[in-house]
Amino acid sequence: MTTSLNPAQRRVFELLRRSTPSVAAPPGMADALHADLEDALAPWVAYLGGERLYVNKHALVRIHGCERHFLDTHGDFEWTPRTARGTVVHKAIQLTVNWQGEPEPAELVDEAVARLVDAESSIGPWLAAMPASVRADLRSEAVDLVCAFQECFPPLEPSWRPRTETGVRVELFDGLIQLSGRVDLTLGAPRGDEPRKVIIDMKTGTAAAHHREDLRFYALLETIRMGVPPRLLATYYLDAGRAEVEDVTPSLLESALARTIDGTRQLIEVLRAQRAADVSPGAVCGWCRLRPDCSEGAAYWSQREEER
Repeated sequence: MTTSLNPAQRRVFELLRRSTPSVAAPPGMADALHADLEDALAPWVAYLGGERLYVNKHALVRIHGCERHFLDTHGDFEWTPRTARGTVVHKAIQLTVNWQGEPEPAELVDEAVARLVDAESSIGPWLAAMPASVRADLRSEAVDLVCAFQECFPPLEPSWRPRTETGVRVELFDGLIQLSGRVDLTLGAPRGDEPRKVIIDMKTGTAAAHHREDLRFYALLETIRMGVPPRLLATYYLDAGRAEVEDVTPSLLESALARTIDGTRQLIEVLRAQRAADVSPGAVCGWCRLRPDCSEGAAYWSQREEER
């Protein structure tokens, strides 16, 4: 197959197929990880008062970033051309997997928008009501990114078992805490206890440290769900046409476990236990609406501006 790929596609293909020593998952791995989560979070469950807590990668990134910013913006979300672009592009790429014939980027984007408008989600009314000029810009950017995917990502062979937008969920305490994710693209499947699956997250922006943590969270959920961890994690940057990959190891899963426990505990404390939210100055200060009244954030951002 590699002879028919261009250099960019071949580079991604070689990264995704890179071989590492395959070690079978130990018996009881999923049960052990699930028990570790419940044991660590048991002291905080009473604060939920019987109300469910939903934890996903976005909540974990934001609560680990700055608790005060998270608390102030919790529940706030407005669609913008930037956030809608990513959703449209992901939907268009999803359509390529089972599209009959040679998919044209513009056709994929138009079909993606049409399906999202009809979907029972908040983006539908937003897309339907956006001005023609905004629609044209959004379409242009989305088509460009889908073109980049087709040009730089190797064509998805049926033998790879490609799946898109795969939901994965882990329930703790009989569903009182739900850890969930939706994986952009998966390739392969476990062979018995042998890890074979590759989990891929598509990104339309620049690289960020939390992108790797997002995938590690997915790996943890997948391991508990299947009893077998994925083989490889990959973040694919559509703009740059490149992939960053990481092997799934026991230490990686332990890291994801600790981060998930800490983040879930913080979410319970800040949202339900009424603990005062901590401030953690960082990049989020650049657009945080609390900065004028946040001494730590204002000082951090002022120093950062001076150092530029």
